[in-house]
Amino acid sequence: MTAAPDCLFCKIVAGDIPAEVVHTTERTVAFRDINPQAPLHVLVVPRDHEPNAAASAGADATMFAEIATTARAVATGEGYDDYRLVFNTGAGVGQTVFHTHCHVLAGRPMTWPPG
Repeated sequence: MTAAPDCLFCKIVAGDIPAEVVHTTERTVAFRDINPQAPLHVLVVPRDHEPNAAASAGADATMFAEIATTARAVATGEGYDDYRLVFNTGAGVGQTVFHTHCHVLAGRPMTWPPG
C-alpha cells in the first residue's frame, strides 16, 4: 500500500485516526463523512494514495472501478437504490483532502445542477 505521511485519509485507512467505517474491501475503505450533506453521506477511498480521481483512474483503472462498486454496496446496504456519487478533483471545485475519495449521497432530493 502506498501512503502519504501527512494525509488525513491515509491515516484513517491505517487506523491511526478514528472514523465510522461502514464497509471495507481489500482495496477500499468507506466511512461516514464528519459533515454530512444528506442522510447517507459516506466517503469511499482507495487504500493506496493518489491525490485525486484523475490520478487514480490513470494509475489503476480496475481499482478506480472498485470505488464505484464499493459505493454501490454502501448505498444498497443502507437501503438506497437511488444515490449520487461525487468526485472533486482540484481545489477549484471543492476538493479539500488530496486523497482520491468518492462522496456517496442519498436520502434526500438532489438538485441539478449541483452546487
